[in-house]
Amino acid sequence: MSLKDDLNQIKENGLVKIESSKSVKELNDQIRVDLLGKKGLITQTLRGISNLPVEERPEMGSYANSIRDTLQVAIDNKAQELEEKELNEKLKSEKIDVTLPENKVIKGHPHVIQQIVDQIDDLFLGMGYEVLSGPEVEEDVYNFEMMNLPKDHPARDMQDTFYITDEILMRTQTSPMQARTLEKHDFSKGPLKMISPGLVYRRDTDDPTHSHQFHQVEGIVIDENITMADLKGTLEVMIEELFGDKFDVRLRPSYFPFTEPSVEVDITCFKCMGKGCSVCKGSGWIEVLGAGMVHPNVLKMAGVDANEYGGFAFGLGPDRFAMLKYGVTDIRDFYLNDLRFLSQFN
Repeated sequence: MSLKDDLNQIKENGLVKIESSKSVKELNDQIRVDLLGKKGLITQTLRGISNLPVEERPEMGSYANSIRDTLQVAIDNKAQELEEKELNEKLKSEKIDVTLPENKVIKGHPHVIQQIVDQIDDLFLGMGYEVLSGPEVEEDVYNFEMMNLPKDHPARDMQDTFYITDEILMRTQTSPMQARTLEKHDFSKGPLKMISPGLVYRRDTDDPTHSHQFHQVEGIVIDENITMADLKGTLEVMIEELFGDKFDVRLRPSYFPFTEPSVEVDITCFKCMGKGCSVCKGSGWIEVLGAGMVHPNVLKMAGVDANEYGGFAFGLGPDRFAMLKYGVTDIRDFYLNDLRFLSQFN
């Protein structure tokens, strides 16, 4: 059999294999290599050209190249056909039936306490206050001493906390940010108006109304000619924003080391609307927060002239506000991460 016959035989067999191939991978990894590779049939056959007479070699080389080109074109065409077939089969298997019911996406929402904090932040930002956060690991001097609570003050017992060293502790209130801000504020540029939300820590026994960790928002306004009327007006706006306009606000004399005079702030009982019930112990009122006029000692320790400047401060617990607003009886429910409970407050 001549060299030309060998090339024709390779061509015929090759075209059959190409046409019968089942995948692009088989076509490229096996058939293309067997026919056209460096060790393929065409390459091996071409080695026999050197045995031909010199005058026959160009014609046979040209013929061999035409065979190679024919096989290459056949492989490329078959590869394109197989790729289209594989794509169509993939699209068919992965098609979406738009008539099927949709998979409902459950949209989350902020934690109920965070919702209360965000509402308070938005309200006071709109009233021109700054919202400032501070360290939860705090110095004793800012947490107690600059709040008019020296080391031997009995009121410290009510705020017993977790100490890291004798002078470093987990803050019991967000008031330290008031002292830190008072130290730096330049009153020639305007009054100080700020709130400070955040987590605080006390060694309270966990029970339905107390927790060793809870949230607090404290606020302070310092300027010239600030009065108790400014405080009450501010609190009335806040209560109406958070609870609605059906609740009255009452200030009751009280005592806090960092304010003088000090008041407890009550609002109309949610359950009986002032008529008297077991929840409000027959008084018609529920205590919601503490407030008062900033004690002159607090101002002096921060380097503020108490004869020229004064103001009010207040502190509230978003956890307690959430309990009152939604009728929750156990504060611990907020921290159990039970979605059945938390999803009610969307």
